[in-house]
Amino acid sequence: MALPNFDAILFDAGGIFLLPDPTVLGPLLAYHGGDPSVAAHRRAHYAGMAAKSAAGATERFWHDYNLAYVQSVGVPEAEVALAALVLEQTRNAYTWRWPIPESLVALAALHAAGMPIGVVSNASGQIAEVLARSGVCQQGDGPHTPVRVIIDSHVVGVAKPDPHIFDFALEHFPGIERGRIAYVGDSVTMDIGGARAAGLHPILLDPHDDHLGADFDRIGSLMELIG
Repeated sequence: MALPNFDAILFDAGGIFLLPDPTVLGPLLAYHGGDPSVAAHRRAHYAGMAAKSAAGATERFWHDYNLAYVQSVGVPEAEVALAALVLEQTRNAYTWRWPIPESLVALAALHAAGMPIGVVSNASGQIAEVLARSGVCQQGDGPHTPVRVIIDSHVVGVAKPDPHIFDFALEHFPGIERGRIAYVGDSVTMDIGGARAAGLHPILLDPHDDHLGADFDRIGSLMELIG
């Protein structure tokens, strides 16, 4: 089904523009028998997010994600529990830094087309710096794609799925109806739920069709947003 047209688009950061760095996690989990390839770890993130969403886990709980992640990269069953613990102890806010190439291309194209864009992320106070350092975007003019606003939940004191977090971003999109603003994320619980509650149009980035039959819009790549 074709996506509707939007007057503005907001994006999550993790899973949309940045992934837990596979060049760090690949060798880490290879020690436990996992596939170290970038492709395997890209796939593993979305498997982890699907498991996290299926469990209804909130932002602070990553146990289901960790188990699904290590299983997705092929860690043998006898090593899964330990590998998941190692992943839990190693993955942190500062390892969410590997830029998704096609997402950067799509973001630049949306900006070039005149689409108002912004970022709303559950983060730890670091996301604006990491987005800039990783070559994704910055708020306002700069060397990368400019966006109107970057909202970090730690900075504003509200986290998804609480819909109030979006109010901090919507101040930068005056005159645009909420229903005409898309929000693209990778979590059913955090992103779809939060955006719906805020009156936005939620879209799930679901590159491996982990959510077939869902009652919300899904895309396989941000490239699908380019009209």
